[in-house]
Amino acid sequence: MDGTKPAEKLFIRAEDLTLVSAQLLEKSGLSPADAELVARCLVEADLRGVETHGVVRLVHYIKRIHLGLINPVPAIRVTKVTPVAASVDGDDGFGFVVAERAMREAIEMASQYGVGLASVHRSSHFGMAASYVLQAVRAGYMSLVFTNASASMPPWGGRDPVLGTSPFAAGAPGGKLPPFVLDMAVAVAARGKVRLAAKRGQSVPEGWGLDKDGRATTDPQAILDGGVVLPVGGPKGSAIAMMMDIFSGVFSGSAFAGEVTNHTEEFTKPQNVGHFIMAIKPDLFLPMTEFAERMDFLTNRVKSSALADGFSEILVSGEPEARLETKRRAEGIALPKAELDAIRIAAEGHGLPFPTLSTHAFAS
Repeated sequence: MDGTKPAEKLFIRAEDLTLVSAQLLEKSGLSPADAELVARCLVEADLRGVETHGVVRLVHYIKRIHLGLINPVPAIRVTKVTPVAASVDGDDGFGFVVAERAMREAIEMASQYGVGLASVHRSSHFGMAASYVLQAVRAGYMSLVFTNASASMPPWGGRDPVLGTSPFAAGAPGGKLPPFVLDMAVAVAARGKVRLAAKRGQSVPEGWGLDKDGRATTDPQAILDGGVVLPVGGPKGSAIAMMMDIFSGVFSGSAFAGEVTNHTEEFTKPQNVGHFIMAIKPDLFLPMTEFAERMDFLTNRVKSSALADGFSEILVSGEPEARLETKRRAEGIALPKAELDAIRIAAEGHGLPFPTLSTHAFAS
């Protein structure tokens, strides 16, 4: 696949992409508020450079709605177990909608008691985990956001897919400086990146995965066709993936141990994804002003440390994504024409207007 001609890309404004995505989701049965929420999360992923979790998934999600695998109008049930813990039944709704509600519940509990925990079952793929970390950070809270996922990664030393590439996400507000926002897959590369490379006819780097016979490969389709992606850091990534399954799956009562339905390949039943969502008041132990000052001191200390050879700047978690978001909000998001065509065709099928595209960045 080396030497493949790059896919043609076109620019679209973030607000236009959000609007047409929300309109399509509403046509598929979501309420206006939920449609806007899902669309905003998808576009936010594209803005921040997490294109594997952006609008490239929109038509696929709509297909799952029409197959009855995602409930567009879930009756989400929240059961308070203690004043600081809630069990959330997502009723097979969109993971975006379920996780956003769970974080709202966690924040509400944390506002009264300092911490709030929501354990979620019967949810589905919730896109970019950073969306819910940012939800907490924007409300002024620290957070942990875990989810489990369908089996695509072997335990360290194995070759059978047992674990998911479940993201490890956390965040904390800053003071005068930007917040800390961590969102990382526990695989060398998330399966979505492999799938996107296959869709775009690109190869992947060595070390990303194995084929069905357990051999290293750079062919993304060979990884997808019965192969596996590999854990980052060997046994460390494998252990973190298992921890995600314990906190998100075992703990919540959702599917676990490789039993989460693969939402891109299995079309017979809902996913039953589990999430673990926690919000924490930053001033639980220190005054907020002191917490903010200490966060800024830490960030400054990290960024002002001596540079290694070949580096011109030290960036903290969330900083590259925030910079890219600012740039793409001004200039538009460049996406492959084929992916935009899929959305355009869906929009035209519902009589919806499609936004203006450009071969060049829009004026800032």
